[in-house]
Amino acid sequence: MFNYENKLGIKAWAEADRPREKLLQQGRRQLTDAELIAILIGSGSKNETAVDLSKRILNSCHNDLHKLAQLGVKELSKFKGIGEAKAIAIVAALELGRRRKDAETPKTQKINSSVDAYRAIKADFEDLPHEEFWLLLLNRANIIIGKHFVSKGGQAGTVVDPKMVFKIALEHGAASIVLIHNHPSGNLKPSQEDINVTKKLMELGKMMEIAVHDHLIVYNNSFLSFADQGYI
Repeated sequence: MFNYENKLGIKAWAEADRPREKLLQQGRRQLTDAELIAILIGSGSKNETAVDLSKRILNSCHNDLHKLAQLGVKELSKFKGIGEAKAIAIVAALELGRRRKDAETPKTQKINSSVDAYRAIKADFEDLPHEEFWLLLLNRANIIIGKHFVSKGGQAGTVVDPKMVFKIALEHGAASIVLIHNHPSGNLKPSQEDINVTKKLMELGKMMEIAVHDHLIVYNNSFLSFADQGYI
């Protein structure tokens, strides 16, 4: 039988223990991850408080916010007590956090190394459960003039159209480009297809006088540079 003594609703808690009231009285930094998520979802269910529901979601991700951010609306909605609206609220909040970090990146960035390129693009790939292919567009001084999404695929790969790559570069007057895509598996080793596509794009770039400086494979806090590793 359900034990109502142990599962009191949030409204029956002491005021200091309620997430919203706790935030107002003690400040946002005093709340646990579960309490912050509980504020987002607003309510739990008859048998579970919003905080307990939030703890259950976090436990499924081993209390790792990076793993939580990889869940989409469909995956979050599988938790009992989380409907589409609550799932959307969680996804939107985590995306705002990611964008805040991206906004802190200096707008004028010169690319002198693979590390510079990785730092410039890292935030755009955080928590992606699928592959995406992007371009860094550089001027003649190797300063970034744009970051552009090219294509999206599944967990195992994405199709890259060379015509689209150089169409984007030409439209924005890029003197050179850096290719970037992610491996959601965490395995940074390039596939033979990755190597073949890179060489093809480099050959086309020479013909069009738009240099391909590097190709990065990224995954969260790590990356592989084709140039550094001698693949190109």
